[in-house]
Parts: sequence; C-alpha cells; structure tokens
Amino acid sequence: MTSDMALHSSSPRSGLPEQPDLEAIALLLDIDGTILDVASTPGSVVVSEALRSSLEQLHTKCGGALALVSGRLIRDIDILFAPLRLPAIGGHGAEVRQSAEKPIRARHADAINEALRKHVEDAAATDPRVTVEDKTTSLAVHYRLAPLLEDTLKTRIAAIISRLAIPNLEVMHGKSVIEIKSSHFSKGTAVRELMQSPPFKGRKPIFVGDDTTDVSVFTMLPAFGGVGYSVERFMPGANGIFGSPHEVRSWLASLCEREGTDPR
Repeated sequence: MTSDMALHSSSPRSGLPEQPDLEAIALLLDIDGTILDVASTPGSVVVSEALRSSLEQLHTKCGGALALVSGRLIRDIDILFAPLRLPAIGGHGAEVRQSAEKPIRARHADAINEALRKHVEDAAATDPRVTVEDKTTSLAVHYRLAPLLEDTLKTRIAAIISRLAIPNLEVMHGKSVIEIKSSHFSKGTAVRELMQSPPFKGRKPIFVGDDTTDVSVFTMLPAFGGVGYSVERFMPGANGIFGSPHEVRSWLASLCEREGTDPR
C-alpha cells in the first residue's frame, strides 16, 4: 500500500486509510449503512449538519471528485442531503450524475414491467410492515419491521421471478431488503463509467460500502488502482473494515480537519 494510503497505527481494524492525498483520490461513498445509520424505514434516516459539512468540504478538497453511490434515486438523494447537491450514482447504477451542474444520465430498462410490480406488491401486501419501494428501474421489498418474514418473502419473490421468466433480471439480498433490478447495470458499471470522466478520471478511487449490493464496486476498483472499505463486516474485495457508520463519519470529519482544509 502506498504512503498516501498509510495504515492508521492506532486503529484496532487493519487497512483503514489515514492520510489520503485529497488532490489525487476520488471518494465514492455508499449512503445507507455506510455514512448513515440504518433506520427502520428508508424515509426515517437522519443526515446531520456535521455530515453535510464534511461532504461539502471534501467535495471541494477533492476537486469535485466525491460521489454518493446508492440504491436510492438521485432525486431522493438530493432531497435527503438538501441543500447539498453532489455527483451521484442512483438506483444501483441506473442513474449517473457527473456533477451537480450536469444532467442525470439514466438507463431505461424494461425488466421491471407492470406484471412484476403487481405480483411483488401482492406478495408484500399480506403484512403491513412490509413495504415495496418502486424506483421505476428497480423494486425494493423492505422487511426491517418484520424480520421473521425474511425466508417467506425470499421464497415468494423467487417463485414470482421463476413464474414470470423475465430475462435479464437480477435479485439482490441486502440488509432486510430484497432488490429486483435489470442485470444490464450495477453500481460497479456506473462507477466504471464515472471514473472515465473528469473530475474523476485519473484519480485513485476510495470506495466505502456496507452491503452485498456494493460487491460490484469492490470487484472493479483494482482496475483503477483503487481500494475499498466495508462497514461492520468484511465484504469480498475490501481492503479494510470500518466498525460502524459513526466510524466512517469520524474518518470523513478527520480529513476535513487536516492542515490546509477550508475551515467553512
């Protein structure tokens, strides 16, 4: 590992970045479970002013090469972090925005059709604690409020997918959520696209993610000389592990406190 990725000698967790050169890296950050604590529902997460400040400062210090990488749509990311607008990847790679000033580039996949929507909504409707989030290009079945239904929902969704036989469909199992999307895009393919455009091009990506939906990013980082860090548990391809979203936020804040950082 190079000097700009030196290990934190006092950290109980190996492989965490201490002093990356902010002018040479691209910061890529998952949202839920990574920089935000997981909440009972997607709409009940909390973004602190301290985190907004850290992200704003680091976006400037990285020359604009800081992006949020999420399963949430970019419009919802903007609402969540308002008034802050950042480069972003939304909908598990269905959307890419290179900068706040650039338009959103969206992929229109037909894998999520009306028949699939109806069957999935019907499968979830048997318990009011289960919700279906329709992101147009994907469906997310959330069961955090009903964890005992995990196996039942996975079985139901698998049966629906098998029965409808829709081509190019991918099912991902995350933290208390089942994500159904087209296999034509992923967070990894979107990050690869982002890293080929300014201001990200030529920089070393540092990615932090927490879930199986982030594996596609971890696997493509070496192609750009990048490194990845997981949260709370080891993920395939990760170079180190943060203990919690709080640790990730503390690390981001520490980067802002470095000498030469704009004190805004």
